[in-house]
Amino acid sequence: MTAVLIAIIAVLAVALAASVVALYRQQRVPRKTLPVGEPTERRILFPFIASALSQRALDAALRLARAEGATLMPVFLARVPLTLPLDSPLPRQAAVCLPLQEAIEQRAAAFGVPVDARVERGRTYRHALHRTIVTERFERIVMAAATDGGRGFDPDDVAWLLATAPGEIVVLRPGAEDQLVPNPPRPRRKGISARSGGSARARDPVPS
Repeated sequence: MTAVLIAIIAVLAVALAASVVALYRQQRVPRKTLPVGEPTERRILFPFIASALSQRALDAALRLARAEGATLMPVFLARVPLTLPLDSPLPRQAAVCLPLQEAIEQRAAAFGVPVDARVERGRTYRHALHRTIVTERFERIVMAAATDGGRGFDPDDVAWLLATAPGEIVVLRPGAEDQLVPNPPRPRRKGISARSGGSARARDPVPS
């Protein structure tokens, strides 16, 4: 009798364990892997200009984006002369912008970070940056400061951004080991390919 009772208890224990495992598997939610290029909720704004795309700043932005599961939003800032309408085509800047955007996307793919590129126009770089921060949604800005009188965002621009822009701001000062991202060969297309989530700036040609 005791042996039969022990056998019954053992069978019940095995059945209970199997039920628990089955219930656990039903309740588990499979983890979704976000394909590279598919935007996420969090966004990191990365403004840059044609002559000052810092490899060090770009990699820092990509590391943050990867750690936070965020989308990198690189914004090419294009200056439009006062003699031209703000929406004028700028083929020479377009010829620089496209290869730089492609270089950023290739670097981001190596980090596994989705990219949502932009092109913004302005009479100055600060004007273009202001137009960006008032129209785009982001949680953080990563940018490279100009050094030794070089082209880029000078201390006045950085101070203005700290006083004006929302969210967290990371400013990197390029060091001696830093390098500018080289421009790939000049593209054949003259328009700017900038994904903008359906806004009017998509595939917007940049000023020259």
